[in-house]
This record gives sequence, C-alpha cells and structure tokens, in this order.
Amino acid sequence: MTTQKDPSPEARANVTEENVETRAQLLPEERAAGGSDDAEKQAEAILAESEERTVHPDPDDAQGGHRESADTV
Repeated sequence: MTTQKDPSPEARANVTEENVETRAQLLPEERAAGGSDDAEKQAEAILAESEERTVHPDPDDAQGGHRESADTV
C-alpha cells in the first residue's frame, strides 16, 4: 500500500543502503507474484513510506494514532 504524499527528506534520510539491499531480496510470495522490475527502487519506496509513518504519525490513522482505553466506546 502506498500513501498519496511523498515521504519527507527526514524519512528518506533514515533509509540506509543496507536496508534497501536487504528489503530488495524478494520473499517467496513476492517472487511467486511476479517480483518487481526494479526491486531496489521498490524497496526504497516501501522503506521511505514506513519511515514517514514513524517520523510523522497520523493521529487519525488507526495504526499511527496512540489511543488510550478511555478513547474506546
């Protein structure tokens, strides 16, 4: 899943070459699905988007927001 906005420079700076190389190694499921034309570019995009969610979490996103038990119904 990709986001609609590009990751910030701060998020991109957190993505290391080693992380990209490791993530570019396709899992068996990814290989079976046809892989990628540019696995390293795809890996970099995935990692940058993940870093963006860590650096700038969306409080309205169920995965990004930190809620307390008092916030539930």
